[in-house]
Amino acid sequence: MYDSSATPGTATARPGRRRVLAAGAATAAAAALPMGTATAAGRTGTAAASAASATDDLRPYASYWFPDSLPSGSPGDGVVWRSLMSWTPESDPDLAFNTSAVPLASRFTPVAPNATARTGQARVSALAAFAPTAGNPSQGSATADSYALTHWAYLDELVFWGGSSGEGLILAPNAPVVDAAHRNGVPVLGTVFLPPVAYGGQLRWTRDLVQRGSGGGFPVADKLIQVAKAYGFDGWFINAETDGGNTQLATDMRDFLLHLRDRGEGLRVTWYDAMVDSGAVSWQNALNNRNSAFFRASATMFLNFDWSRSGLASSGRLAQELGRSRYELWAGIDVESRGYDTSVNWDAVIPADAPHTTGYGFYRPEWTWTSLPSGQRTPAAFHARDDRFWTGASLDPSAPGSGTGGWRAPAVSVADRSTVTALPFATSFNTGHGMRWYEEGTALSDTAWTHLGLQDRLPGRRWVVRTTGARPTVNFDFADAWRGGSSLLVDGAPGAPTTVELHSVRLPLSAATVVELAHRADAGSAAVRVELAVAVREPDTPGGAYDFSYLPAGTLRAGGGWTTATLWIGRRLRALRAESVRAFGVRLTPSGGGTVRWRLGALAVRDAAAGAPDTPGPLTVTASRPGGETGTAALRLSWGRSSGAVRHYELHQVLPGGGRRFLGGTCGTAFYVPALRRAEGERASRIEVRAVDELFTPSPPSAVSFTW
Repeated sequence: MYDSSATPGTATARPGRRRVLAAGAATAAAAALPMGTATAAGRTGTAAASAASATDDLRPYASYWFPDSLPSGSPGDGVVWRSLMSWTPESDPDLAFNTSAVPLASRFTPVAPNATARTGQARVSALAAFAPTAGNPSQGSATADSYALTHWAYLDELVFWGGSSGEGLILAPNAPVVDAAHRNGVPVLGTVFLPPVAYGGQLRWTRDLVQRGSGGGFPVADKLIQVAKAYGFDGWFINAETDGGNTQLATDMRDFLLHLRDRGEGLRVTWYDAMVDSGAVSWQNALNNRNSAFFRASATMFLNFDWSRSGLASSGRLAQELGRSRYELWAGIDVESRGYDTSVNWDAVIPADAPHTTGYGFYRPEWTWTSLPSGQRTPAAFHARDDRFWTGASLDPSAPGSGTGGWRAPAVSVADRSTVTALPFATSFNTGHGMRWYEEGTALSDTAWTHLGLQDRLPGRRWVVRTTGARPTVNFDFADAWRGGSSLLVDGAPGAPTTVELHSVRLPLSAATVVELAHRADAGSAAVRVELAVAVREPDTPGGAYDFSYLPAGTLRAGGGWTTATLWIGRRLRALRAESVRAFGVRLTPSGGGTVRWRLGALAVRDAAAGAPDTPGPLTVTASRPGGETGTAALRLSWGRSSGAVRHYELHQVLPGGGRRFLGGTCGTAFYVPALRRAEGERASRIEVRAVDELFTPSPPSAVSFTW
């Protein structure tokens, strides 16, 4: 984000000034720095280490390009200059690592948990940078210090933000982010960033982008379509901020957008409010006759940040006059510098006493991660801030306006959505990063990790808690887990029965329907009676409470370890004559009104026990290189897709004596292991890959031996 009065390199965001989008690093030290300079400035920490080694290790990265011609000079450390016009799927060595495997899920909108959240009106877009343009890992990384976005329930579109004149102008999203978003029904767009001249932008790159082929088409647009189809993401965010164009360039840009939209067979195109009909860059902060041609050629339009109430109102009216929805406009909200302390004229966008004016889009909501002080960027600290950003200071979407000050969190105004519509369904409350990896309550790796493709479908409403006593703390906890890297922890002394709502669902209910809970009482907890809460109908009006039926799931005592409760809910709820389930939760009652420290490790719903998935195809080491420390090696692995129903794949190293060490997981069929550790005296290490289904049932392994 750039204040036009500032000198390059000292950019700040100031309300009321002309501002432009500037892509760049997502690290705490660089969060406020523009990245349109000649080198990829501002990289720090683990992202910098990744980028610096990009040219001398095997790690695959998210792909980035210039449209056609390259800059003069030489790229910076860890940067590789590439032309999109030279790219083909067949010549892409990282294609398998960058390809999403999860289709875009359909969503439904349950009755909202509060009376102010609207259905069918404003939705939310987000422009988020998960790492620098160069050095954005394709397959996660060995750190839990990451932007593990989980509040998909409020998002309608995610832009994988990046691009710079010193690295590349076109950034394709990495597979883990796309897989996580798709699992929750959110489309993901790559970024085409044509920077301001002050940040290295060159008008020739805009002309490269919209060059016409011999047949009158647009060859770079065809490449963008090919990339999105090959990688499995949903479209492109076009941000043309290089000034100096003319009317012909604007016409070419409009026709380029039409080509991209119409030839893309369903690809989304979002246009940023910068270039106007003269070809100049002139931020309008509204939809008007100077930029409407670009809106008509796109699916949605992101309005620059200095909008006004009257400007948004006229924008909405014009969109409707053009036969479009006013909610296909995103009113830009810059949260890069101040997050939920940002001052926003919310009544101009989402008035409480009238229909919403437009949709809105957050610029850089990863502030909840990057602004954490050094040494405090733990998963728990990040999620606490991210929950406040999306839900509000109350941390209760049934009362999101309570104690929020000037911040109007999405939960106040936007109805949440869910994709939980089919059996089987399971979650282990895994957020996609952690300090260790657990399976059935045992840690199989002591290495921190991030991979959003392994993230579960999580409760969209965090957290609706109903009790006549004191409200306990409810959050994701990373100190222990049943599976993955985290579990759900309820901690407090409510003094009364307490119901915690979990997932909104639309699942079939029959006599064969079974729910399984893996849970335990932690040290310091009183004995706690646990009941599964099941609702077969939604509330009649927004803000109403579910009418739960409560089914006993056991009384747990501290020190008893993990236990699994199996409940035949279809049989138990037969008297209700219901054909579907609409919500799940839990009710906790501590004995003697004491303290509750209760941990939920997994929730699974099924009709019948299914068989294990089929064994994956042969596992192969496609490349290897000695690691940076003695006794380690970096590996590229690939295998054949399992023919069964697969959620993701997990890789383990078989240890001498029969134990296993978790190496990682992915939804695709290729994985990078940065540091396979050689066991003492071992001449060869056995590596196994298993397919895992929706109930986390593993297949028989496919194996390969790596000789040291």
